[in-house]
Amino acid sequence: MTDLDIYQEIIRLNQAGAPSALATVVESAGSSPRKAGAKMLVRGDGSILGTIGGGKPELETIAASLAALEEGKPRTVTFTLTEEYGHVCGGSLLVYIEPSAVRPHLLIIGAGHVGRALATAARFAGFRVTVADERPEYANSDQVPDADETLAGECERVFERVAIDSAAAIVITTTGFEKDFAAARCALKTSARYIGVIGSRRKRDILVNTLTEEGFSLDDIGRITIPVGLAIGAETPAEIAVAIVAQLIQARKGNAVPYISDLISVQLPFTE
Repeated sequence: MTDLDIYQEIIRLNQAGAPSALATVVESAGSSPRKAGAKMLVRGDGSILGTIGGGKPELETIAASLAALEEGKPRTVTFTLTEEYGHVCGGSLLVYIEPSAVRPHLLIIGAGHVGRALATAARFAGFRVTVADERPEYANSDQVPDADETLAGECERVFERVAIDSAAAIVITTTGFEKDFAAARCALKTSARYIGVIGSRRKRDILVNTLTEEGFSLDDIGRITIPVGLAIGAETPAEIAVAIVAQLIQARKGNAVPYISDLISVQLPFTE
């Protein structure tokens, strides 16, 4: 096992959107099992690649690495190698744990002008981008080279194939409101942090009333943001993409985003 093997696994996990933390021995003294520079990669499921010497220190380092992943901050742990740790010759270890930032996942439904521009802007902003469209001639790497993944098919099939967790974002920008609404129905069945639909306030009103009539709860409907993106007066696909990415970052950082739930208490159903 070499350091290169560990670095390659970090890259692989990062590209797959999987978390990991790198534990490195930065200081060792006395009869320590590994010297400074020894590395161990801890995956999000607790499995490891490499070793910092085994035994209780390694088990505690794995636990500390998982805690660092949960917190999203690096940390150090120190071990005095006494009999408590199964060592009688003495020694110490100082281990630095660095969690690898997982690229947030963005699923874009619709590979038209805005969808393609959004894929480019989101990639530069550090997102792992999946672009889906029912048209195979649009949903491919030639048309959307900045997407990490492209999928062709109806939205129901797409959501069966794509894993969406509570940190993911979904932006819907298809060729028509019926397809947008179908995608919104699918999106509401996920735990996505952010669900955005491109369109006007009038379209928002129709969406809210349609979903309400179909039996969706106000809590569910309130998770949607429409119109999507920050209000910067965007007009071109590139400008709209910038506005959307800015709002995605806003949501990721835990700042307020104008969800429909902010408006429901004012008036429902909506009217012009």
